[in-house]
Amino acid sequence: MRVPLLNKTGYFFHADCSLHDMGLGHPECPQRLQAIEQRLQQSDWAQALQRREAPQAPIADLELAHGRMHIAALRGLTDGLREEVLAGGPSHAQIDPDTSINVHTWDAALRASGAAMAAVDAVLAGELQNAFCAVRPPGHHACRDKAMGFCFFNNVAVAARYALERHGLKKVAIVDFDVHHGNGTEDIVAGDDRILMVSFFQHPFYPYGENSTAANLLNLPVPAYTQGDRVRELVSDSWMPRLEAFAPELILVSAGFDAHREDDLGQMGLVESDFAWITQQLMEVAQRHAKGRIVSCLEGGYNLDALARSVEAHVRVLAGL
Repeated sequence: MRVPLLNKTGYFFHADCSLHDMGLGHPECPQRLQAIEQRLQQSDWAQALQRREAPQAPIADLELAHGRMHIAALRGLTDGLREEVLAGGPSHAQIDPDTSINVHTWDAALRASGAAMAAVDAVLAGELQNAFCAVRPPGHHACRDKAMGFCFFNNVAVAARYALERHGLKKVAIVDFDVHHGNGTEDIVAGDDRILMVSFFQHPFYPYGENSTAANLLNLPVPAYTQGDRVRELVSDSWMPRLEAFAPELILVSAGFDAHREDDLGQMGLVESDFAWITQQLMEVAQRHAKGRIVSCLEGGYNLDALARSVEAHVRVLAGL
């Protein structure tokens, strides 16, 4: 395949993101990024991506979406854990039954949010048309003042507020196709009419709880075993009219691939072609309203092979290859 001379799709990453781990056997593991990287290395088109290392997020920018006490608490927990490890203590500190940190989590979380903001910078500057952030920990369960569900900082919500406050955009859309409801994103952006959030998610399912009825949210619960054809109907009939009416200047994507039929952490029935189709619909909206500008950030996806194939399909559409 002939590689385009001028590539406009960015691929943001950093080695720090592979150092965070939550213990042996945890599904949100460093091998997720390794599987994606190996898959792309085997793809004859992946050399067309502009690879960029993620910077660390400035604390002042994290505070656009998170409370100071939450940020300080996570940093303090990391510092305390580091001292315990040096003294021969435990290697992890538990936040909730599913979520823990090691001594590298703080840096990895800064890189994950930093990638999202750096991608926004590059896309809005016209250096890139769009970008995918291959980062972890994920973010969409992180609330303004609470870490949970494998998430510490809400990468996409931080990026949305960053685009609005630092770049002066008026309207930003967030699209979330993870199998789990992005409760943290909802917590941060509900009622902010500068942001439209659209999603589908398996229900009832983690994180449970009530969903906000704020006017700027279109979060659609679907039952277990929902297949791709039904999801495509929801996107066409519900998401697209709202996105068209909103006319975003930038689209941010919480790209979770755990709605794949092979993923044991969800019970939905999507396949790679469904993720590619959704991506194409978003690109068409972005072309009409946002000068093609999309920044996508990795969320879930825990079957390593299905994750790698799905990311490849998603990024390939972003790159127009």
